[in-house]
Amino acid sequence: MGEITGADTVAWINTPRWQASRLGLDRMTDLLSHLGNPQDGLRFVHVAGTNGKGSTCAYLASILQAAGYKVGLFTSPFIECFEERIRINGANITADELARAVAAVRPAAEAVEEACGDHPTEFELMAAVAFEHFRAMACDIVVLEVGLGGRLDATNVIAAPEVSVICRIGLDHTDLLGDTLAAVAGEKAGIVKPGRPVVSWPQEPEAMAVIEAVAAEKGCAVTVPDFAELAIEPLADWRGSDRFGLDEVPSEAAPVPLREFSYRGHSFETRLLGSYQPFNAAVALECARVLRDGGWDIPDAALFAGIAEARWPGRFEVVAAGPLTIVDGGHNPQGAEALADSLADLLGDGSSESVDFAMGVLADKDYPAMVRAVLPWARTFTTYTPESPRALSAKALAACIAEEASAANGSVAVRVAGSPAEAMAAAREAAGERGTAVAFGTLYAIADLKAGARG
Repeated sequence: MGEITGADTVAWINTPRWQASRLGLDRMTDLLSHLGNPQDGLRFVHVAGTNGKGSTCAYLASILQAAGYKVGLFTSPFIECFEERIRINGANITADELARAVAAVRPAAEAVEEACGDHPTEFELMAAVAFEHFRAMACDIVVLEVGLGGRLDATNVIAAPEVSVICRIGLDHTDLLGDTLAAVAGEKAGIVKPGRPVVSWPQEPEAMAVIEAVAAEKGCAVTVPDFAELAIEPLADWRGSDRFGLDEVPSEAAPVPLREFSYRGHSFETRLLGSYQPFNAAVALECARVLRDGGWDIPDAALFAGIAEARWPGRFEVVAAGPLTIVDGGHNPQGAEALADSLADLLGDGSSESVDFAMGVLADKDYPAMVRAVLPWARTFTTYTPESPRALSAKALAACIAEEASAANGSVAVRVAGSPAEAMAAAREAAGERGTAVAFGTLYAIADLKAGARG
């Protein structure tokens, strides 16, 4: 076995022959056993759900960091670079740290393959690297995002999280998780551990019933945020405002719009601008309060600062102006509906049929429903083919858009682009300086879409 360093570590984890999603815990359990079970020396908040997992994780990690803890964060997929999947207090794992963790995981993975003839998957390798790194860096707590489902996800090897969090549940990955909300909820609720508290989004009744039943069976208290206690201030149209000039590109130095909201009588502000983000923040706030009840020192100041300082790219993210350009990771019907709600909030009255979209999707998604969700806002679509073996072709998506527009007794201009960056550039050109260009459909193309927005 030769030494691997630098970019070779990423290439090894991404080896094509073990990139398939194969649910089950046996390989992961064996892999971690060879590593001395690094997860057993860590404390976790475990986060599952269909939509909002990443943002909720970002809020939680930010709150805990603001409270003075050393916080590990494991998420997927990455947006800008591979290393962002493993972070400590907001900083990505470095190339050297990644190489050290992979040097420990690689022989363990080879031992598993030799013993059972089945190599751990890419996601299992990544989770094992994360556990190994967080143990080596002595994290106080880890915010751990489920990859797929929950019950059989590789992250579900942890014994007893401080809190199990279940974000909003919808129908996605139905071939693996089931085609009803109850079935999907059963998979997500698989992360619930005996006697450990649960925080759940107020799910649809059939999903909530499953979560409550699992929690009752395992003796777990369930906390549900009260959205009636959530008051959200509308976003003004930024164009022409003194908070966001037409020629200004958001940056750490530039004035960035904030979304303001109050929850249970306390005022907060967030840089995450989607209309759904205050709801995700409320889930995170309830989780923080459950942690505090469990002995974690989380002062109110950390709640305010953590919500305000949270960052999560690619979720209704303003990436340029002139035209106003937004990149959103909505990749299923629920996400597309949330995008449409955010556009309504941002653009206000009189702006329907004013958005130029760049869109690419994976073929296993319900993309006709995604198109229908945003169609009332659309002036044009430019489609692209994501770089994924599961991608829907740009031509097939364009045909779907035309069909859905016709069924809605309308028409919309549809073009096909050769890449995500070209699609983003075409949408911005169609929007003109005072229009709005929005790219959505998959998380996997966000880096390329941002490149297209920068020209």
